[in-house]
Amino acid sequence: MRLTLLQTDLAWEAPEENRRRLSRILDPLAGQTDFVLLPEMFTTGFSMNAGALAEEPEGPTVRWLRAQAAQLNAAIGGSFICRASEHFYNRFVAALPDGTLYYYDKRHLFALAEEDRTYTAGRHRLIFEWQGWRICPLICYDLRFPVWSRQPLEAPYDLLVYVANWPRRRAHHWRVLLPARAVENQCYVAAVNIVGTDGKGLEYQGDSGLWDFSGEAQCLIAHQKGAFTVELSREALQQYRRQMPFLRDADAFVLSEH
Repeated sequence: MRLTLLQTDLAWEAPEENRRRLSRILDPLAGQTDFVLLPEMFTTGFSMNAGALAEEPEGPTVRWLRAQAAQLNAAIGGSFICRASEHFYNRFVAALPDGTLYYYDKRHLFALAEEDRTYTAGRHRLIFEWQGWRICPLICYDLRFPVWSRQPLEAPYDLLVYVANWPRRRAHHWRVLLPARAVENQCYVAAVNIVGTDGKGLEYQGDSGLWDFSGEAQCLIAHQKGAFTVELSREALQQYRRQMPFLRDADAFVLSEH
């Protein structure tokens, strides 16, 4: 599978402008990729101004994602500010070329930024399939809580995805935790972050990348803006799991999603 990480800066709280910018970057990728990852809150930056910025579950951003998936003939996903059932969510949406949508609401809300006072935490993980790959998408702060990314003992996922606005001041944590998630879950881990400075003055250096099932970095992109495409090998993943069948020795327990 060809996976594209779209690392860029974001116009603060400007959804239409961000969709325009991203469209220009995505246009040349038609037929050149299978799955595009966009950052967390890719239309606004990491804003707590949900009352003014939230969209309906199938509002402009989701319609844009559907259109991009059809044009690219690829899956595409990232998170945005969603209003549903009188609550605000930091919601990841994946759109497939046929119009199918999958969504995941961020479970772990970042209290230091009062995200927990603005948004409602998700209650369920998502694992969806695309081109024979089982994919589990998570969002930013989820990275710090390995139980939530724990592999199911039956039908494990193949690719763990993180979309983020992860500040430069904690970049070391990001670079340490991502390969750890790959090693413990014996899966590929893909992560996309932003660069530049947001509306709150926080600086970001990117460090988007891909780590393989043994925790080795396949690519790591710091500071640069652009779309970066890498290849994932399902055969190599399956062979590694056969040679190193650690998952079968994992403790059996039920992960509460409530």
